[in-house]
Order: sequence, then C-alpha cells, then structure tokens
Amino acid sequence: MPEHTAKRRMLVTGASGGIGGAIASALAMDGFDVALHYRSRRDAAETVAATIETATGERPRLLCFDVADRAATAAALGADLDAHGPFWGVICNAGIHADAPLPVMKPEAWDSVIRTNLDGFYNVVQPLVMPMVRARAGGRIVAISSIAGIAGNRGQANYAASKAGVIAAAKSVAQELAKRAITVNCVAPGLIETDMIAGAPLEELLKLIPMRRLGHPGEVAAAVAFLCSQGAAYITGQVLSVNGGML
Repeated sequence: MPEHTAKRRMLVTGASGGIGGAIASALAMDGFDVALHYRSRRDAAETVAATIETATGERPRLLCFDVADRAATAAALGADLDAHGPFWGVICNAGIHADAPLPVMKPEAWDSVIRTNLDGFYNVVQPLVMPMVRARAGGRIVAISSIAGIAGNRGQANYAASKAGVIAAAKSVAQELAKRAITVNCVAPGLIETDMIAGAPLEELLKLIPMRRLGHPGEVAAAVAFLCSQGAAYITGQVLSVNGGML
C-alpha cells in the first residue's frame, strides 16, 4: 500500500455504474479505503465491492442514499462521519440523464437531472468539506462532468447545463479550499462504453471521435486516480477531458 494513501478514506458516489465502479476499483488498488455509494442498484454495488475485496483483501463499505435528496444525503453522510471520521476525498460521479429537445422536454426531466447532477454535488460535498478542513490533512475532490458540459449537445440541454454547472462550482470551490491543500478538479468524459450509450447509433458516434473508438471506463478511472495522487497535489480548479480528441 502506498504510504501517502494509507488509511485515507474516499467516497465514490454512483459506484454501482460502469464509470463509478471502475473509479472505485482504481482507487482501492492505489491503497485508498473506498466507500461505495449507490442509490438503488445494490446488486451492482455488491459486485464492485466483491471485485475490490478479491483484489485487495478488504471489502468496501456500502452507503445507500439518493444524492438528489438533500436531507437523506446529509443524514447518511452524517452517520458515516460519526462512525468512521472524515473522508480524505470524494468523487462526485452519481448522475442521470433524461434526454429530449428543449421544446418538448418535460419539466420533471429538467428538474430531475439538475437535482441529481448539480444539486447532488452540493448535497454530497457541502457536508464533507468542513470535516476535511478540520482534519488538516489536505484532500481531493473530483467531480465527473462531461463533454456536454463543455460543448453542449443536442437533446441534452438539461444534462449539459448540469455538467457545466458542476465545472463552475468545482472551479469556485477549488479557490476556496486551495490554501487547505484540498484540490478540486473535474474529469470530463466523452463517449464512454457504458450503459448510458446503449442503443445509440455507434457508427455515427464514432465519426465524432478523432480516435474512432469509444473510451473505456478504466480510462476515466485512470484520470481520476491521477488527480487523487500525490503527483497531482499542485493541480486544482482544472478540467481534464477524456474524450479521444473530440475537443
């Protein structure tokens, strides 16, 4: 186990998904004590936990709550802080999409995406920041944004707005926490081979990518792992795109 990560606790939200599971596994392999958050897919979270246990000999703890529910999130995180102490880092990966052109987008589609993807950043990070500051150990916050948050995307005004908002929030919080040695960055994936793009027209999508292939969850996880490493201690307020050259 690397000395600099010994006993440092990390929370990964949305760890039951393809990217979240890959991130959790990468951090666990780097020696972090990883807690896995999920909302409803406990079976998938258990699978990620079992994979980590096989690889490291340690089984991650599972936390269940909806990041869009501020009270439930605060209660779950408060209980975990009381029982286990502050996290050294948090990866805000949980997110949803509900795509439609804006003229026909239902209000609930807009609201649910904003509440999960953007409000979820506040709901998760805000209760954890002061315990991190008081621990005086530095730390890492990484938010998973999207290429849509940088360039926009047809049919995803809600998703793009939420992911652009996360970038702006992360850049602001980075300035607030820099003197505490807590870095705050974003990783912005492009088109990644996950359930989110299942059924999409693959041939048309590949034309948009200079590398002419989809990204893999492990490639996003590697970017997150780097930003959580000691080597990235002087990097904050940045957006690292993982998109095969789309921008």
